Amino acid sequence: MMHEFKPTIVWFQAITCNGNTHSLLSSNSNRFELFLNSFNLIYHPSLTINNSLEYILENQKEIDFLLVEGSISSNEFIFSISNDSSKNLLEKLALRSKYIIAVGSCASFGGIHAKFTQNDDICGIKEALENNNLQTLIHPIINLSGCPVHPEWIFQTLFSLKTFGKIDLDEVGRPKELYSTLAHHGCTRNEYFEWKVEGNFGQKEGCLFYNQGCRGPMTHSSCNKILWNEISSKTRVGMPCIGCTETDFPRNNMLETKKNMGIPQEVPLGISKRAYLSISGVAKTFKIDRLHKKLME
Repeated sequence: MMHEFKPTIVWFQAITCNGNTHSLLSSNSNRFELFLNSFNLIYHPSLTINNSLEYILENQKEIDFLLVEGSISSNEFIFSISNDSSKNLLEKLALRSKYIIAVGSCASFGGIHAKFTQNDDICGIKEALENNNLQTLIHPIINLSGCPVHPEWIFQTLFSLKTFGKIDLDEVGRPKELYSTLAHHGCTRNEYFEWKVEGNFGQKEGCLFYNQGCRGPMTHSSCNKILWNEISSKTRVGMPCIGCTETDFPRNNMLETKKNMGIPQEVPLGISKRAYLSISGVAKTFKIDRLHKKLME
């Protein structure tokens, strides 16, 4: 009886809060079991015990999927494991990996660590490898941005690559099948958005775009289509989207909408500011009693 080939996975943690690992462990139990049965997770610092990273570096000649969690630095004192820097370790692992997947926004674009440490040395894995002129990669780096990344996005990407050998990416390296729509799509508050009925943080009803800083209309994400725990999302429980899948995350003052003369500085993707202002002006002339009543309940 022939056994199905199980591609190897190495999960490398660099400068991270472990949030993406926690997200993975919060996935659907059946999907997680299928993942473990379909891939050979030979190393994860929190989930495996058979191999150390040193063993992987010394003995694993080929790695099918290298998953990287956390931002990268060449400073070994910021990240110290095996008496080496995260950048040097990443380069060693990358040279023997078929596919490299950045898991989360820190690995994809530098994220919180690059933003708040104000250290130019800290960056995402693509920038770290490009700075070293590493041109021997078989496939382009895949960015699964998010803070944390949705666990189902990890599974879908891995199974797509295992089955088809490639995946279509957008201009910043994210899979189109997961990031081609906006967090706004599928949001249960869209009618409030259309009629400019604003809610407040934590409320079940009302839009969170005009005052609360919601980035749903300009954030590439499938959070409201592929629900967290198959149940909900940030916006469904009254939390504004903070745009964690975008290259500029995190921004300053994330929970407020920046305005000029009462008008949002940034308008939803795909519409000009002039057209948006015209539509908004018309919408505000109407008062939809049904929506306002639900907001007050």
